[in-house]
Amino acid sequence: MLPWKRVLRPLAALLLTAAVAVVPAATTAQAAEAAATSNSGWNDYSCKPSAAHPRPVVLVHGTFANSVDNWLGLAPYLENRGYCVFSLDYGQLPGVPFFHALGPIDKSAEQLSAYVDKVLAATGAAEADLVGHSQGGMMPRYYLKFLGGAAKVNALVGIAPNNHGTTLAGLTNLLPYFPGAEDLLSTATPALAQQVVGSDFMTKLNAGGDTVPGVRYTVIATKYDEVVTPYRSQFLNGPGVTNVLIQDLCAVDISEHAFLGLTDRIAFHEVANALDPSRATPTTCASVIG
Repeated sequence: MLPWKRVLRPLAALLLTAAVAVVPAATTAQAAEAAATSNSGWNDYSCKPSAAHPRPVVLVHGTFANSVDNWLGLAPYLENRGYCVFSLDYGQLPGVPFFHALGPIDKSAEQLSAYVDKVLAATGAAEADLVGHSQGGMMPRYYLKFLGGAAKVNALVGIAPNNHGTTLAGLTNLLPYFPGAEDLLSTATPALAQQVVGSDFMTKLNAGGDTVPGVRYTVIATKYDEVVTPYRSQFLNGPGVTNVLIQDLCAVDISEHAFLGLTDRIAFHEVANALDPSRATPTTCASVIG
């Protein structure tokens, strides 16, 4: 086996572990999509935001995920609380169905920009709130910073977001020692290479500060994250930032990267608090039944 394959195989295995956790079978996605688009509030473009929740919520999936499977837990949770909820697919690669957020992240941000415009036009709202998981919690920052998104977004809530690049438990630090490995990774799946700590993309994204004026930022992280490492690299610095470690709210919560966004109702409760801070209630272990 060539040396670079010995590096990329464990790297790919770790990434695919996250993908399997987030993306069930394709048939499940198709069935769920049909159900989701027929439910009032989730991808229902006739939904009009209420006085209590005046902004639509746009859900931004993570790497290897899609607009349905990543949100089978959180979308109904928010819908049941009176929000107009929407989700998009982005970062598609030709010939790769269901597994998205793999294309260049700057291009994905352009897709998000167009989608937010579509949602605002349909709902009549002046601003949207964004909730993203993993890459989906980081990619919108490019939209806010470079594509005029700050004028159209009130808040960004990132669940386990890859805000400053990941070492993937140190595996990516080995890439420079194997000529051609980094180029192969970049060619096959640009978004993966861009998310490595120290990449040109990450350098550009974070130059001049983590935030832009006028947007509230919330980061929800778990210390058991095995994909975005070290987990504290997810936290942001700047005005209007709230960084939350889920174990500070419930010490026995052992959710890792994928399940924090997929099924963790303690994290969901904190998302709801971030979207509506004036009505926030304490998030504890008991929030799992809320």
